[in-house]
Amino acid sequence: MATATLNRRALLFGRDAVDPPALRPPWALDGPQFAARCTRCDACVEACPGQVLVRDRDGRPRFDPAQGECTFCGDCTRACGSGALDGALSPPWELRAQVAAGCLSAQGIVCASCREACPEHAIRVAPGARGPAAIDPGRCTGCGACVGICPTGAIVLARAPQEVPA
Repeated sequence: MATATLNRRALLFGRDAVDPPALRPPWALDGPQFAARCTRCDACVEACPGQVLVRDRDGRPRFDPAQGECTFCGDCTRACGSGALDGALSPPWELRAQVAAGCLSAQGIVCASCREACPEHAIRVAPGARGPAAIDPGRCTGCGACVGICPTGAIVLARAPQEVPA
């Protein structure tokens, strides 16, 4: 069960915030393999120039898009001596942005914060707040630039494998 935490968004908007599922660093091995190999040494956290990797409750690194975007620089993988992060994996992860409930544009309020923050130009917002933001999954890298900037927390990252063209 997730626990409620007090954060700025919850305080401003009067909602309980729920801890999101752990988003492992880019190039992390799948679940059990990552857990078995990660030594909790913090080398990847310390190497991250954007400071978007933090320790989770279990002591392992996780990506926190509220801190900013991942630039996929690879410094975390080069710092990882245990092999829990494998720079040879492609793509670095299967996270993609998704629009959840609460999008201001869907409520008729003009907002394009997510679109303006997206370095890949993967987000479209209809002019005049005529519907929610739309994510182009083919362009979205899951960097998280849109997550922390959203004033209502309506943008989330979720696992969504990209289709490989035939």
